[in-house]
Parts: sequence; structure tokens; C-alpha cells
Amino acid sequence: MIYRACKAREMKHLGVNSQPMDSAHTSQGRSLRDSADMIALFARHETDGYEMYGRHGNEQLVRMLRMVGYDVGFCRGEGAYLYDRDGTRYLDLLSGFGVFAIGRSHPAVRAALRNVLDSDLPNLIQMDAPRLAGILAGRLLERVPYLDKVLFANSGGEAVEAAMKFARAATGRPGIVYCDHAFHGLSYGALSINGDETFRSGFGPFLPDCVRVPFNDLSALEQALHAGTVAAFIVEPIQGKGVNMPGADYLKSAADLCRRHGALFIADEIQTGLGRTGRFLAVEHWNVEPDMVLLSKALSGGYVPVSAVLTRKHVFDKVFDRMDRAMVAASTFAENNLAMAAGIATLDVIAAEGLVEKAAKTGDRLMRAFSDMTGRYELLREARGKGLMIGIDFCRPRSFGLKTAWDMIEAAREGLFSQLITIPLFTDHKILCQVAGPSGHAVKFLPSLTISDSDCEWMINSVEAVIAASHHVPGATWSLGKNLVARLVRA
Repeated sequence: MIYRACKAREMKHLGVNSQPMDSAHTSQGRSLRDSADMIALFARHETDGYEMYGRHGNEQLVRMLRMVGYDVGFCRGEGAYLYDRDGTRYLDLLSGFGVFAIGRSHPAVRAALRNVLDSDLPNLIQMDAPRLAGILAGRLLERVPYLDKVLFANSGGEAVEAAMKFARAATGRPGIVYCDHAFHGLSYGALSINGDETFRSGFGPFLPDCVRVPFNDLSALEQALHAGTVAAFIVEPIQGKGVNMPGADYLKSAADLCRRHGALFIADEIQTGLGRTGRFLAVEHWNVEPDMVLLSKALSGGYVPVSAVLTRKHVFDKVFDRMDRAMVAASTFAENNLAMAAGIATLDVIAAEGLVEKAAKTGDRLMRAFSDMTGRYELLREARGKGLMIGIDFCRPRSFGLKTAWDMIEAAREGLFSQLITIPLFTDHKILCQVAGPSGHAVKFLPSLTISDSDCEWMINSVEAVIAASHHVPGATWSLGKNLVARLVRA
């Protein structure tokens, strides 16, 4: 029913005839018909989509999703919600890892993209200065006035790669300092500064001159910078893997250390930026002005991949220092009209709907509710985060029965307990979220910044119900744990 309704609505808008084409048409004609009717193509493969993806793509992902019961067949997304094949509504607290900050299918972004598609604007000329790119760059710099220039790319990882190149070019130094538990992407340069061995294993050797230091450790950072060979220190203001918070003076002092030692300070705001933490940039909470700021995810409006490197003019000019080097840092699709239009429309939505302020207010409410739970449940260590980037962290309990159950689950795989929270949230309460990182004990929430008061109640009540259930041994939570352990052993 959902497919038929969606198909009728979209075909009417697109002016596509949903009736079968005349049998005299060639196979090429049938292929073109399928290309126009993507909704019908999507619907036709609803029952075999997972099997097809596993056969032609990542089979292990399909196995994992089926094991934890996430294979419900999502077929529609709108605002803060997802809908499965049966029409069941889910509260999306994963938001595509933060991509859908303004919600799924926002009409303003859709309108902007349709406007571009209908316009026949010149696109990707390459030997041109794209107008929409200039407009989006200007609007970003209005929000970050201490920076001067913007380079656009296609993804967060590509922005990180560009920032590493810029830092080395600007300073003439090779070193990049990064933190334990950092996540800056999975392309090769970004992977070289990834602080989690889960993602690095099997892909080495990595780029030389990349130095890892503990997060929140200023002494270790100063020691790394003291060598005089460091081009930049790159850091997430709040680490995405674990929702790890900086100390009160950490970021400000780190920036001061970088300037004292001639290194650049790079803020990776790919997940934290664009209002996620209740400020336009997370670094604003600590009054820090980086030399480079990296943005992506939410800038796409949930439609067209895009990222941006915002930087100081003296850094930019070291890269583009002569006319014959005008294209030494570029990417074929980076400034395409659809990506630029999505970014412009997204910034307009954030401003018009007051989403930065809304994220701060809603986040305060959720943090108070989760912090209150820590005093009542021994499995819950703490709630942390800012705005609508929130992690709840679990720990080994004190009481004998719970401690025994915990040890059994964690012996099978470190961090497995967190899945005993996320799975019933999904299956029983229709909330999509995920653990905050491999082998950790935190569950992370990244809801749309448009989340409503009733959604907050849904979220708070569901999380408390699942945590309360986990304190009963034996009980459904620990039965689920035993089943997961058994499946992992068989796998």
C-alpha cells in the first residue's frame, strides 16, 4: 500500500506514465522506463533486496542485520521517522550517522533540487567558477567569520584528506597529530589518523609521520608538537566514537599549543557541526577559533553528498600560490549544482526553523532525563554530550547477579552488552539507534534537530523501559544476550 501511494504521488509529479510501455518497444526502451520509475523498481525488489545486496555486495552486513533483527524492509523516510514494509513507524535516532539533521525529505531541500534539475543550469564545466559554489562558500563563512576560504569536496573523508594536504603545504612540515578513538574517515589518509584499530586492521602500513596522542591529554600533545615537525593537530571537538567530551580547557589550550609550536589546529566538525551540539559549530562551546574547520554530513540536506574545508587565507594561498597550480586540489564532482543547492537550502532551513537553538533546548531536556536515570540504575554509568549528540554509557554492575550476567556477555565479545540495549529499543519500541563505537559500552543518539516533544517522551520512556528490564536476572535482556552469544559462536 505504501509503495502504491508513493509511486502514484511521485509519478504524478514527474509526469511519468505508470502504464506498461507498448510491447513493440525495445529492451532499451524498457530500461529507460525502469530508470524513470525508480519507485516501482524499488518496490519490485522489496522481497529479494537483502538477498541481492548480499550476493552482489557486503554479505557480512546482511548477516549482521538479520542476526539482530534489523531487516524490516524500510521503504519510506520523512522527518524524524522511518517506515517499514508494513507501515510501522520508527523514530530514527541514528539519522544516517548525523546526515539527516534537518530531517528526512525536507520539502525546502527537495524544492531546491527540483528547481536545479528543471533549470538546465550549466554544471561541472570545470573551466568555470561555479556560481552556486561561491554563494554556498559565502554563506558558510558568514557563520564562521574568522575563516576566509572554502574548498568543497564530496565526503567527510575527502575533506580530511584535503585538510592534511593543506596543512603540509602551508607549514612545510610532514607531521599530523591525532587522538585515540578518533574517527576521521576510512580513505587511506584519513585511515592513517584513525584512532581505532578495528578500522585499521589489515590495511597497513599507513602514511608516515602520523602521531597518535590520548584525547584530553595536553602534556602528550605538547610533547608531540615539541619536535617541530608537526603540520597540524586534528581533533573532533566531541569524539563521535564514544561521544567522548573534551575537558573544560582542552580545546582552547590545544589551539594555543599549536600556535606556539607553529602547527595548525583543525576541527573536524563533520558530525558535530551545523547545529548538532546546540551551537553552529561545537568549538563555539569552548570559544575556540581553529585554522581549519571540516564540515559534511548534515550539509547535504540528506540528499547530495558534499563536504567543505573552511580555512584561513594564508593556508589556502600556500596551496593555490600560482596560476599553474589553480587546480592542484580539486575533485571532479565537488562543486556540482545539486550539492551546492542542497547546502544552500540546508543552511536556510537551519536558520529559518531555529534548529541550532532548538537542538540546545531539546538536548538539555534529554540530558536531564538520562542523567536522572544514572542515579537509579547501576548498569548506567553516565549520560554525556551536548545538544542532540548524546551518549549513555554502561558499566559493569556491583550486584552479584547482574555482575555475573554482564561478565558472561562481555566474555563473548567486549561491548556486546550495548547491543542488548539497542536491539530491544528497535524491536520492542521502534527506535533506531546504535552503539557509539566498536568494543565500547556507550549507546549514541543523533536524532534529527527537528525532533518533537512527543518524540522526546517516546525516546525517554523507551530507553528507561529497556534499561529497567536489563536489571532483571534472569529476564528477556539476558536471554537475548545468550542467544546472541550462541549465534556469534556459530558464525
